[in-house]
Amino acid sequence: MEKINRTLNRIASSENFQKRYAKMRQETLSHPGVIEFVKENEDQLTKEMIDKGLSKLYEYINQSKECHKCESLNGCINMMKGYQPELVLDRNAIDIRYERCPRKIMDDEKRKNERLIKSLYVPKDILNAMFEDLEHDNSRIDAIQKSLSFILNYEQGNRTKGIYFYGEFGVGKSYLLGAIANKLAKKQISSMIVYVPELLREMKSSISDSTLNEKIEALKNEPILMLDDIGAEAVSSWTRDEVLGPILQFRMLENLPTFFTSNFDFKGLEHHLTYSQRGEEEKMKARRIMERIRSLSEPVLVDGPNRR
Repeated sequence: MEKINRTLNRIASSENFQKRYAKMRQETLSHPGVIEFVKENEDQLTKEMIDKGLSKLYEYINQSKECHKCESLNGCINMMKGYQPELVLDRNAIDIRYERCPRKIMDDEKRKNERLIKSLYVPKDILNAMFEDLEHDNSRIDAIQKSLSFILNYEQGNRTKGIYFYGEFGVGKSYLLGAIANKLAKKQISSMIVYVPELLREMKSSISDSTLNEKIEALKNEPILMLDDIGAEAVSSWTRDEVLGPILQFRMLENLPTFFTSNFDFKGLEHHLTYSQRGEEEKMKARRIMERIRSLSEPVLVDGPNRR
């Protein structure tokens, strides 16, 4: 029986193998990412190191970077799903280090928030909402156009107003939030939809388990926050002034886009926020909240028949 080393040497010396190897080498060394890596490390790299590291370089070029070759996290083509390769020099040898990709970072953050905040509002129809499934009738055309304009023009760090969708029950305000969130996710932009009445109930119970501040910080810092059904909650001075107030104030100062849905227009919401459960009239405090909402969002009427 032929020894394995002799067999390998015979295969390696064959003309067909040499052609395939030369093609693979050419393809690998002409890859833009490899060219950039070699240029950045030209003072340390030798031809021998490149030859020895060719398999690592080939592994690198056949994987997705910055999610360019992957439609979703579940459809990740990489050897380690959710992790993208980065070429490094380690002890005079070319190696690969794997870091979380943008979609993996978004997914981890989402799961962390889901564990932390129980009132994240993502029922199935909202989770799968698509603009293509919306009826583009005249009653909602303005809301759809404003939504698509935001998605097209949004750049993190630039001052961009969110949208305050208001209208009657069942006209599709929450569905619009889901459609926006899904479009943003395809652009690898994180967002969070929270059902306000449940959120405020949860915040009260969070005092006892000492998670209140952590939850408020998560809501403050989310790149794009969507507060669904504001105005449907029973108002208390504490939830208005100690929960909603600080969140909206921080997001206003940091120019973080914030979306809202409500059955009230601005005037109606201000009236709702003025009166607490105890019947106290606090016009100045309600006005202060409304100033922040006006600063953060543009009011857009969503009209039409009840589609539920």
